[in-house]
Amino acid sequence: MAKIHLYTPNEKNLRVEEGITFEEVVKEHFSNRDIPITLGKIDGRYYELRDKVPHGGEFYPVTIEETIGLKTYARTLHFILIKAVYDLFKGSKITIEHSISKGIYGEIHKEHSLDEKDIEDIRNRMKEIITADERINKISVTREEAINIFQDYGFEDKVRLLKHVKNNKLKLYELQGRYDYFYGPLAPSTGVMETFDLIFHDPGFILRYPEENDPKGLPKFINYEKLDNIFKETEEWLNILEVADVGAINNKIENKEIQELIMVAEALHEKKIAYIADTISEKKDVKVILISGPSSSGKTTFARRLGIQLRVNGITPIPISLDDYFVNREDTPLDENGKYDFESIDALDLPLFNEDLKKILKGDTVEIPSYNFKLGAREWNGHKIRLPDNGVLIVEGIHGLNDKLTRAIDSKNKFKIYISALTQLNIDSHNRITTTDVRKVRRIVRDFLSRGYMGEDTLKMWPSIKRGEEKNIFIFQEEADVMFNSTLVYELCVLKKYALEELEKIGEESEVYYEVLRLKNFLRLFKDVDIDTIPTNSILREFIGGSVFYKY
Repeated sequence: MAKIHLYTPNEKNLRVEEGITFEEVVKEHFSNRDIPITLGKIDGRYYELRDKVPHGGEFYPVTIEETIGLKTYARTLHFILIKAVYDLFKGSKITIEHSISKGIYGEIHKEHSLDEKDIEDIRNRMKEIITADERINKISVTREEAINIFQDYGFEDKVRLLKHVKNNKLKLYELQGRYDYFYGPLAPSTGVMETFDLIFHDPGFILRYPEENDPKGLPKFINYEKLDNIFKETEEWLNILEVADVGAINNKIENKEIQELIMVAEALHEKKIAYIADTISEKKDVKVILISGPSSSGKTTFARRLGIQLRVNGITPIPISLDDYFVNREDTPLDENGKYDFESIDALDLPLFNEDLKKILKGDTVEIPSYNFKLGAREWNGHKIRLPDNGVLIVEGIHGLNDKLTRAIDSKNKFKIYISALTQLNIDSHNRITTTDVRKVRRIVRDFLSRGYMGEDTLKMWPSIKRGEEKNIFIFQEEADVMFNSTLVYELCVLKKYALEELEKIGEESEVYYEVLRLKNFLRLFKDVDIDTIPTNSILREFIGGSVFYKY
């Protein structure tokens, strides 16, 4: 039989038989690795381990120390969990919902409420499946065959979705006679999924697994009570909208019910913003409103809409931009790579910012600096601020929840708001849509339409953006007085068109091409909604243009 040549990162040359699978290569040549290998890669292209090696080239075993490898590990655990639940609780329904505390939250709907004993039984059944190292097969079926399988299971959410899918052939995964459809690769067997935990989190569970930077352990569990509550609020919103998955929203579009859904979704946003304004109005000592959240959360539009609701309550909002308090370029702190760290809180002139705040709160007129980003220097252009008796300052920026930003200001004078796009809409009950994906698509669209950045540039920047958020934003989210979820259930139906236009420009040679393929396949699940149906004050307008608050 013919041989093909593989070259590994450690310069070890391998001669393997043509037709060999990646799994066989890993078992023969990398069995001494103690970190799970979930995928293979040749010349920068990723493959499932069950795939045959297509040709010679640079071979790389992908472990869970890499994002795509860890996602494959987590997705495989989801399937094992699903199988265990249906083994133990006939007629039940399991939903995989959202991330929380470095794990995945879900619920099991059955005759009796889930309890600690149920969780223990499920965990033990998962361990049995993993210890047996059961095969996970990948099979090709027609769309109609898949629909029939899921109808027999009672999975109406998957049936709804597949009725809108145009592909005539689909790939299903099979584990011990249980079939399912997943949007991403799975490991070929269950044996490598040894590190996990399943804990009770009323009324559901949290499935926990390692992180990239600690592939052998489990992250510390932190109970995010406020984040929990905002997810529950969003679930209530979806119940009001009668939309829980992509198939349901596609049905709304097909049945010409989307305009009403848009109006109700926008009204829910407005009602929550009004509630926040009312809460602030009741706190007579509040003089500084601090708004923080990760990239592409819609902070700017939210701040303007909050300002309008405050005016309704007789309060005058005065905006201050943290960007104007950047230190001069040469004084910017450096990161671990010796590059300017513009996302560090010390990139801001904290002493000057706090001094100005104190003067403003005393009633003084204060000249605010303006930052010239082209020159990387602060300028003084006569921009003066005075806070009226009925006024509040609105400060928007990523460091708003960090008390180091406003350490000179008494806590009673501050009101902190955390905003993020925390999606609860799922592809189906077993495949969730990540908050990161929603923000990533928002940013791809906005960066191109308003800033001239190509989609490839945005995707290349994303890992750095994410590191900055982990370091400067997420660790402070529970410090907020209130949280606001800026996701709109219909938004990916609008963003789809613009995002796909950008993603189609990225070729196979790009280092982000695999991510491009994933996002394109994901976005094609949604039916289109016309931009003209979107209100001009919508948070979505911050990304697609046409906002009443500003132009680009």
